[in-house]
Amino acid sequence: MTSRFSSHAPVGARQRFPVVIVGAGPAGLTVGNILRAAGVDCLVLEAETREFIEQRPRAGFVEEWAVRGLRQRGLAGELLDRAPTQTECEFRVDGARHRFRYTELTGHRHFVCPQPLLVTELVREYADVRGGAIAFGVRDVRLHDIGTDRPSVSYRCADTGARRVVDCDFVAGCDGARGVTRTALPAERTSRHDYGIGWLALLAEAPPSSDCVVFGIHPGGFAAHMARSPQVTRYYLECPSGDDPDNWPHERVWTELRRRLAATGAEPLTEGRLIEKRVLEMHNYVVEPMVSGRLFLAGDAAHLTAPIAAKGMNLALHDAFLLGDALAARLTAGDEQGLRGYGAASLRRVWQYQEFSLWLSDVFHGASSGDPFRAGTTLARLRRLLASPPAAAAFADLYIGRNADH
Repeated sequence: MTSRFSSHAPVGARQRFPVVIVGAGPAGLTVGNILRAAGVDCLVLEAETREFIEQRPRAGFVEEWAVRGLRQRGLAGELLDRAPTQTECEFRVDGARHRFRYTELTGHRHFVCPQPLLVTELVREYADVRGGAIAFGVRDVRLHDIGTDRPSVSYRCADTGARRVVDCDFVAGCDGARGVTRTALPAERTSRHDYGIGWLALLAEAPPSSDCVVFGIHPGGFAAHMARSPQVTRYYLECPSGDDPDNWPHERVWTELRRRLAATGAEPLTEGRLIEKRVLEMHNYVVEPMVSGRLFLAGDAAHLTAPIAAKGMNLALHDAFLLGDALAARLTAGDEQGLRGYGAASLRRVWQYQEFSLWLSDVFHGASSGDPFRAGTTLARLRRLLASPPAAAAFADLYIGRNADH
């Protein structure tokens, strides 16, 4: 068999769990923790090692509603108690600094919590504290009979290479944009948007140079500064789509960051060794439906939002709260309402965040588009955002994720 989706599971050693979760990122581990807290057994399958997922560099901003959801479920409380918070951001345009104090408008803030730290806490809670079953380094994951009431998942064991089969009631597909679960949907419709640009994602071994997130809107290309820890700073530089990170040696990176983030009265950038350098292609997609039979997609397996608005991990957690609670209700009380409404409930927030990402991209990249008309409308949007209280309040609500389900 070469397909990753089939109608019948192969003959082999069989296990049984009510839920199989494919993928040990924030979505999969949160679903697993919710199920274990409800007394539901589940198995998490992860292609990478535990060490890898605990160190993989990813996004770092968690919205307050997501922090509240984690705490309500007894997850990552100590980590989040220590996490720095952000209450404002800064736009730098034409050499001027414009502070945007979104917490004053919404009463909500961001928590700075890099994904590797959150994943480390979630996997510890799931595997070490709550006794959840998890298999790392699995290969050749295949889904079987998801359109029936007797689905199963098979995989090759990392240690022996033997194929194992797991019978289950439900499958949670949380294995990201390149995972296998979304390929198992027999009739998916994927809506896509390609921004036609790249972002050079950088981690610098250097203290932050500002006390908040900084967005540099510059004719030479967008740039951003985001604190990750007292010793590490995340930077982004707009670059051509498909660019090679090797085209960006140390001196060129810092020259462009200084140029694009320059502003009167701003502190000079603190330079340091670049410990990560990769090009991200700016594109979004949404998979509909997110559900097929007994398979439920969550996180990047179902939808991808470019890091323009820092929404990806937050959407993954939103899905996980909905799906974990719905599966627990179905398996402990026979309540199917949450599962029936899962896709629609998730997609309301997904499309709100996709629209905001598209709007914010126009603001960030209009000045560097080479189109005078787009550059002019970018400045008009910024002026309205910074001068109009109703426009500022509407932006702040979406930026912090408040009321995004409506």
